[in-house]
Amino acid sequence: MSTTENTALAVATERRVQDTRLRAIGAIRQLDTAGETITFASVSQRSGVSRSWLYRQPDLRAEINRLRATPAPTVPSAQRASTDSQHRRLEATLDEIQRLKAENQQLRELLAQRLGQQRVDGPN
Repeated sequence: MSTTENTALAVATERRVQDTRLRAIGAIRQLDTAGETITFASVSQRSGVSRSWLYRQPDLRAEINRLRATPAPTVPSAQRASTDSQHRRLEATLDEIQRLKAENQQLRELLAQRLGQQRVDGPN
């Protein structure tokens, strides 16, 4: 084999390795975003990469093991609310409850006044 052929083969191999890594990383992200269980089998199936290849990649193996140890959330990560967002929603809900309580009290008072007026006026 000539030097040119060796170089072309090395470039093609490197490109194939990078493509395989990108597919595996993409599969991990998709599974995490969807809130699905992340295992070597699920990543392998989603990415079309062999499980043995995943086990031989120290960084990917560590990430899969880390995510496997974490229970899958019931809500996908893309839809999870931040703590600040949850606080704002809670405050807005509490404000709405206070507003509704005040409105309810006003309506009760108005009803009591009308019922009192009907008693004074007598039956029609």
